[in-house]
Amino acid sequence: MIWLSAYIGSILAINYAFSLFPHLDLVWSCWVGLIFVLRDMVQVRFGHWALAAMLAGTVLSYLLADPFVATASVAAFAVSELIDWLVFTVTKRPLRDRLWLSAALSVPVDTALFFGMLGVWDPGVWAASLASKLVGVSAVWALMRAREGRIAVPA
Repeated sequence: MIWLSAYIGSILAINYAFSLFPHLDLVWSCWVGLIFVLRDMVQVRFGHWALAAMLAGTVLSYLLADPFVATASVAAFAVSELIDWLVFTVTKRPLRDRLWLSAALSVPVDTALFFGMLGVWDPGVWAASLASKLVGVSAVWALMRAREGRIAVPA
């Protein structure tokens, strides 16, 4: 339940932060990487119900944050969530690989949609957003790989 609460709370918090302090878009861009990792953990734990969690975060964002930011967020999340869902549903790769593949495909799309809709064209912001998301999921991938290596199956 912690992943679900953290995911929904993070969606609301990031949209609220963008609404209150849009000039700190570089800071918020780095934070968004965490949301992608949380989304994947919710997808693993709750499967297709991850879409309901995204919807709950979106509704709360519309109620408490700037609707313009919430609209950009939901458009970007909807497309990236669909990519994530397809990767998790179609591929039969190990979880760590699905996490990374999902991020590699969905992160650029999410970044372009969100910042494009908000009219943020600063290359530094885009680069920070992409890097934070991909570095975050790469760290999770490496941790999962190391953990699996420690739990080696005897021959």
